[in-house]
Amino acid sequence: MSAFGVLPGAVRDGDLITHFGNPIIEQRQLAHGEALAPLTDRVLIEVAGEDRLSWLDSFTSQSLARLRPGASTELLILDPQGRVEHAAGVLEDGASVWLIADAGDAEQLATWLKRMVFRSRVTVTVQADAALVGFFAGGDAEGRITASAPHSVPLVWRDPWREVQPGGHQYALVDGHPAADYAWSVAVVEDASALTGPFAGALAAEALRVAAWRPRWSHEVDERTIPHESDWIRSAVHLNKGCYRGQETVAKVHNLGHPPRRLAALHLDGSDVVLPAPGDVVLAGDDEVGHITSAVLHYEEGPIALAILSRRAPVGDLVVRSEGVDIAAAQQVIVPADAGATADVPRLTRLSRRPVGEDPRNAR
Repeated sequence: MSAFGVLPGAVRDGDLITHFGNPIIEQRQLAHGEALAPLTDRVLIEVAGEDRLSWLDSFTSQSLARLRPGASTELLILDPQGRVEHAAGVLEDGASVWLIADAGDAEQLATWLKRMVFRSRVTVTVQADAALVGFFAGGDAEGRITASAPHSVPLVWRDPWREVQPGGHQYALVDGHPAADYAWSVAVVEDASALTGPFAGALAAEALRVAAWRPRWSHEVDERTIPHESDWIRSAVHLNKGCYRGQETVAKVHNLGHPPRRLAALHLDGSDVVLPAPGDVVLAGDDEVGHITSAVLHYEEGPIALAILSRRAPVGDLVVRSEGVDIAAAQQVIVPADAGATADVPRLTRLSRRPVGEDPRNAR
């Protein structure tokens, strides 16, 4: 049983609280800052010690060395080829860095971090019993939370996805990014049993995330993912920081190349009452051009999804094939096919194309 014990009306799938009876109403309450969402699919990791910020800064995608107490950000850990291995929200409280990771990644992330300690003055501890609750800032729900504050700073992480962060870059070419209203926050609470409703389940939280085009490790990351593909550079990568593992790929693709795949938002035809599952194929005509990463039923937009597509996938309407049913999908481009190549590098004339002068031996 999770730290939340038994909440009245909670419908569970294992430890995950999926909803409290009506996911659509829960979405509306959550979006309006009225509901609290128990996050049984997130895990808290504490990184303590005086070297914690410089140590994390040395091998992650984010600039953390001067992170001030109370500040929130997020980081990625990349492999040497720039592919995403781990992701976490980051909160500094003046004595520890608190990482919020997806449950499926938390143990592997903590193990990897412990292997990187060497002689650094840091300790890494998984706080498996910590209770995390999500909410949208500015509403009644925030006032019903008493956040843990072990070092006098309340442990409330503010999702940086809402706007492009210092050192970041946005590929989406839109006026009015849907993340502008995504005031998602996560608090570590002392006593989960003292929380009062209304509550919202994971289905509601996921629907609002997908509508904001927000990538998540548990859904949008596979063995090929690089940050550019899902526009993750806007919040999780600092393009001007020093060397770290995978930086060469980040810089090359951003400055000179294009990501091989791109994230797109899909508005699905709901007439067949079939919601695609992650992994369902996306087709352009008879050609498979990608797959679904997240699919939800939104309280205003209806059935929507995020899909990772080939860079060469057409920009027009697509089809999602799920359980033998073809679902029409109107595509909204998030990461354009020409994303990257931001550096203004002059093109040099090839030697073979230079004008050929007269051979001086022929001069009279």
